Amino acid sequence: MKILRIIARLNVGGPARHVVWLTDKLRPLGYETTLIAGTVPEGEEDMAYFADEHSVTPVYIKEMSRELSPKDIVSLFKIFWTMLRERPDVVHTHTAKAGTVGRVAAFAYRWLTLGTIIGRPRKVRIVHTFHGHVFHSYYGSTKTRVFLAIERILAAIATDKIIVITEQQLDEINGRFRVGRREQFAVVPLGMELERFAATPEKARSARKVFSAADDELVVGFSGRMTEIKDIPLLLRAAKIALENSEAIKFRFVLIGDGALRPELEALANEHGIAERVVFLGNRSDIHELLPGFDIFVLTSKNEGTPLSMIEAMAAGVPAVSTNVGGVADLLGNAVESQPFHRLCSRGIAVDSREASDLARGLIYLAKSNEIRERVKIEAREFVRERYSIDRLVSDVDGLYRSVCSKT
Repeated sequence: MKILRIIARLNVGGPARHVVWLTDKLRPLGYETTLIAGTVPEGEEDMAYFADEHSVTPVYIKEMSRELSPKDIVSLFKIFWTMLRERPDVVHTHTAKAGTVGRVAAFAYRWLTLGTIIGRPRKVRIVHTFHGHVFHSYYGSTKTRVFLAIERILAAIATDKIIVITEQQLDEINGRFRVGRREQFAVVPLGMELERFAATPEKARSARKVFSAADDELVVGFSGRMTEIKDIPLLLRAAKIALENSEAIKFRFVLIGDGALRPELEALANEHGIAERVVFLGNRSDIHELLPGFDIFVLTSKNEGTPLSMIEAMAAGVPAVSTNVGGVADLLGNAVESQPFHRLCSRGIAVDSREASDLARGLIYLAKSNEIRERVKIEAREFVRERYSIDRLVSDVDGLYRSVCSKT
């Protein structure tokens, strides 16, 4: 079976790793995949090295990037001609920009044939995965309405199957935003190579040296892109409050990642007077070696699909405190204890507001109890091992492709 997989860019983040893993791991099952990727913009790290590590050679289209551009017309034609050359059985798009350009090209490929005159379109199936969505917290109301209208049209005329990665995401995209028909959707949770994130005392000690963390310091860590949607200023405000209101706990905050906002964030840490207790490490290719050095993982996003960074932390046995957005609720589990400003869940702490003081209270609450941290991290680790393995992901996608291609 021939797959044409399309993603807007191979930048640092879960979607890039997801498409590389699928391209690599589906090969032994008889799939031949061509991966198309666009341009990584300045200020974002290119993950081409990750594709190289998995013997995946993408076809790059330099005109395709994240933002809307007249060059998208060029991207569309290049993808269309690639389809004519490769003759795929399935076109599978990932992320919003690739989903738009790729599905328009696939629609043209399906119908622009002599056979359509007598009612015989090409037998190509079109699949799109929502790793997250841009229907709130990304753009202004007018631009958001335009994107939502585009997604509704594409779902109606140019998509055979829509993949979401959580039930909560299904409720949002299909229920709240009315994209697609319910029968078009399939929930396929993320999968990843969890074994490399297994924690050991040696890893933890080595990581803490990288963080310059003293033995009596409790390390609160973040891993991800430094972009607006991650709302790292909220994290820094909460760090300031936690440092000022927890004399018995010596916090050290470690931020792994990079992006256009990093200089502003470093300046903000200085402005808050907490620069000495906040470590900016930049992008690292050894995240799996560093996560075991965290005592608590923190996420402050305004919008998320399923945050791969949190799954990685949970696989490393790190309990999490997070704003309760997107697929985070599915990761943290049911509430077992409600506090005035946050909820202790079976696999972490959920903060429902966007108040820095509430996030700080959640961090302090978890930091004060070794017993709760131990219980949470054990449940979290077992949960992700059972639900988010790469083998399960590959099996799910294999079954979905075979199912969608068997339909007439």
